[in-house]
Amino acid sequence: MEKIKVIGAGLAGCEAAWQIAEAGIKVELYDMKPRKYSPAHKSPFLCELVCSNSLKSNETTSASGLLKEELRKLNSLVVGCADKCRIPAGGALAVDREKFSMMVTDKIKSHKNISFIEKEVRKIDLDGNIKIIATGPLTSEPLAEHISEICGGSLSFFDAAAPIVTAESIDMDNAFFASRYDKGNGEDYLNCPMDRDEYEAFYSYLINAERAPIKDFDVLAPKVYEGCMPVEVLALRGKDALRYGPMKPVGLKDPKTEKRPYAVVQLRRENLIGNLYNMVGFQTNLKFKEQKTVFGLIPALKNAEFVRFGVMHRNTFIDSPRILDEVYSMKNNSSIFFAGQITGTEGYMESVSSGIVAGVNAVRKARGVSSVIFPKETMIGALASYISDKSIKNFQPMGANFGIIPDFPEKIRDKRLKKEMMAERALKLIDKVINDENNS
Repeated sequence: MEKIKVIGAGLAGCEAAWQIAEAGIKVELYDMKPRKYSPAHKSPFLCELVCSNSLKSNETTSASGLLKEELRKLNSLVVGCADKCRIPAGGALAVDREKFSMMVTDKIKSHKNISFIEKEVRKIDLDGNIKIIATGPLTSEPLAEHISEICGGSLSFFDAAAPIVTAESIDMDNAFFASRYDKGNGEDYLNCPMDRDEYEAFYSYLINAERAPIKDFDVLAPKVYEGCMPVEVLALRGKDALRYGPMKPVGLKDPKTEKRPYAVVQLRRENLIGNLYNMVGFQTNLKFKEQKTVFGLIPALKNAEFVRFGVMHRNTFIDSPRILDEVYSMKNNSSIFFAGQITGTEGYMESVSSGIVAGVNAVRKARGVSSVIFPKETMIGALASYISDKSIKNFQPMGANFGIIPDFPEKIRDKRLKKEMMAERALKLIDKVINDENNS
């Protein structure tokens, strides 16, 4: 049996390679790191998290939490490592970024069925052998051009990452530990409150601050994924847009005043030892010197030391509904699979989801058996259905959400109950998929 090639060792590629290797098939996993890096990648380790270190909620009544639980049932490598590298983050699953990447790298490189090859793949061989392309939203230019040729064109948008500051540089006299509505252990988030005057001064500077130039990109009206909206772009939607977004004060009480702050910036631990903090929801494309000035207007961050300023980078994705089917293989060439954000599955766990589906079905393709299509009532299946839905004319990336899962025939008014029922149904269907696989 031919080895299956997986190109790209990010979340989707590592997950796909692991699923194939665990099924007993040899894998060649290619990645250009550490010989060459994309504009956003810095670490030599695989499965690098280039944006937030949070994998979002762990609660199954949330879309992201349900997706993670489905992935756990399928023995996901990435979720398994994330669980072992967890750091406090309330109801969310956040990880020690470096420890997580190192663990995935070790498991991948020590697997007897995986050969890791440090090489930049610049062209896809259309030789009939099975391949999974998981090169991500920052695919190198030569390969991106070839993928564009194969797929008849590609689309692109821009993504943004938030700044990281050192814990010791935060003014603790102007900050307090708390999770919204007292969830978590009380020390998961560090809150930086602002009164009305402080907020208005901050807002005024922010909307007038100078942004970093981006090639071929309209900085006044950028086309970005809503979940990673640069804070300065969100601010332009209205004076209170931030107070209903990343600076919302609801569910918090400042112990100094015993009142809810006018606005608040939340900081989340970036690593397990807690010496670095990420500015939650503060993705930005401001120039570095502007970031230092404008974020310094937040009282708790007036002397902040930035170990990473916010950055913005290009994301590329294919027109999946026209190109891919529900198992992420090309409609006109079933030997070629795509996985990860290049398919339009937007988000860390969403990338893992596509990696599992592509990996499992690459194995079935190699063995000459029919594909396994995950039910649309599962989050994994709903995402796969969305990216392959031919009725979508203006395709845009999509993250996990209950809106893409088919509703119940009967109307359920209680929203939480409805989500609980959706989650219960989804997890039972995942169990059935696993059962059917074991008995086939």
